[in-house]
Amino acid sequence: MDIAALIQQLNTTDENSRLEAKQGSGIDKSFMESVCAFANEPNLGGGIILLGLVRDENNLFPSYQPVGVPDPDKLGQEIATKCATMFNVPVRPQINSAVFRGKVVIGVSVPEASASEKPVFFPNLGLPRGAYRRIGPTDHHCTEDDMAVFFGERRAESFDKTVISGAVLEDIDADSVAAYRRAREKVNASAEELQWNDEELLASLSATVLVGGERFPTITGLLLFGTRQAIRRLLPMTRVDYIRVPGKEWVENPDERFSHVVDMRGPLLQLVQRVQDTIIDDLPRGFVLREGEVQAETPRLSTRVLREAIVNAVMHRSYKKHSPVQVIRYNNRLEIINPGYSLKAEEQLGEPGSENRNPHLAAVFHETNTAETKGSGIRTMRRLMQEAGFAPPTFESDRRGDRFVTRLLLQHFLSPSDLQWLSLFASYNLNEAQKNVLIYLRETGAVDNAGYRQLSGVDTLTASRDLRAMRTSGLLEMKGQGAATYYMPGASFINEQLPTEMHELSIQAGKLPIQGGQLPIQGRELPIQVQNLMLELGEELKAKVNRIGRRAKSTIIQEVILDLCRVRPYTAGELAILFHRSREALQATHLASMVVAGKLAYTKADNPTHPHQAYTATS
Repeated sequence: MDIAALIQQLNTTDENSRLEAKQGSGIDKSFMESVCAFANEPNLGGGIILLGLVRDENNLFPSYQPVGVPDPDKLGQEIATKCATMFNVPVRPQINSAVFRGKVVIGVSVPEASASEKPVFFPNLGLPRGAYRRIGPTDHHCTEDDMAVFFGERRAESFDKTVISGAVLEDIDADSVAAYRRAREKVNASAEELQWNDEELLASLSATVLVGGERFPTITGLLLFGTRQAIRRLLPMTRVDYIRVPGKEWVENPDERFSHVVDMRGPLLQLVQRVQDTIIDDLPRGFVLREGEVQAETPRLSTRVLREAIVNAVMHRSYKKHSPVQVIRYNNRLEIINPGYSLKAEEQLGEPGSENRNPHLAAVFHETNTAETKGSGIRTMRRLMQEAGFAPPTFESDRRGDRFVTRLLLQHFLSPSDLQWLSLFASYNLNEAQKNVLIYLRETGAVDNAGYRQLSGVDTLTASRDLRAMRTSGLLEMKGQGAATYYMPGASFINEQLPTEMHELSIQAGKLPIQGGQLPIQGRELPIQVQNLMLELGEELKAKVNRIGRRAKSTIIQEVILDLCRVRPYTAGELAILFHRSREALQATHLASMVVAGKLAYTKADNPTHPHQAYTATS
């Protein structure tokens, strides 16, 4: 175990699914919960806890400093003892120590427990609450859904085989059963179950079960074959809502939020087709590519991608949650939101194999070819979207909110207009992954590390480095902390495509222009048109601005700020774009201290927070 290399990784990527840092002054509840989570998380291979480190909260980027542990030998013995005695089964971690910058740091490598030992849990708390899983960089109490993952077939019947109180055989729709037979016959005309009568068929699909010598419909039976009246009566929230939102953003005002809403219910096999048709009917004409057609010049979205996204939502959703599936159609994208986080780790989405929350329901979808082979649906969606020239779909598994989101951008990726827009960022020397995420950010407004990896196909370390570089240059602004970190457009981000003549002028000027009259995030008007920002500078001053690099000394930056502000007042946004810095960082690091020192003065001295505040040199 190379502790120095692990600390370097920690300072690059922060805590992640396999690495955590703690101060290590004692072995507390939090430490033992992390041990439990690393031992439990399927296919993670365990994880490492570093003791003797603290995070510098004043640093915008991950920065862990060694503080050491007081008595390494005693602490190591305590760890081994507690890991062997506090859980239902002993956990045997590997414990190492090393001196880092004069301080002793302990590394605790926790192995993943075998399938027969899972779930590892605290006996005094019982199950499921006494067990933990490792989701991203955090530990979470297990739920009943997690128990299904751990126990697999050893568990009692899954929730989709549950009988709902009040359901009777008359709630089964014969036409839906006949529709299933036709779909199954199309896939395999010699399937054995097609020879059985309806009662035998429903029993074989776990659509009905015996209770006290009498058969009753299960949740699977009602969802697949229930009448619309029965579904509304017994499962009122298992509908799909199609919501049309004008623009690119969710609007909170209930009077202006939606332009079109359709709520749909019915047996799932027919409902999938109805939802797909509703989406297609609302897309621009010629947008959807029917299966078997050759791609045309205009953007086209495969119906197979739509179907997979819809099927994933209804097949893997949690039916314990009393919430509908939502399909939200923005001007530039589709978002499909279903209740229930993914039982499969986010970084494993698209890999072979699946974790089914509703195994009996999923079996029917697979047997009728309504869904792809187990575990391949997401991989198929990614391939089809990329082949058609679209951005890859992105997926967000929100365990805290207990939901799963699929996003599909409804436009070609890297079109001529996109390439022209990206040329405005030429001076940043961005790689292809960073360029792709700029386009995605322009359309969706935010991205996190997981989304970056899905768009670019890079690993966590590379994604963290790329995002950090874009944050430093002011293209991105970081929000949140730890597991909740995400990125929005920064002060240097140009949100809209510039007119051709302005675009050419900005290239001649040799610097990125300000977005036509506005800062993209703060939305504050600038007192100068974009074409004059660099052209108004004399050659000597332009050369000074161009020489400001990423790591220029504070004294040099402040000298150039003074030179600029002697010519005319500048806003923080203008200066941030000229220096390729974050507006907030420039204010905190330079402008505020220069005002205090009397080098700069506010143009609106009576209101320092005025939205049009600018700075002028005092001499």
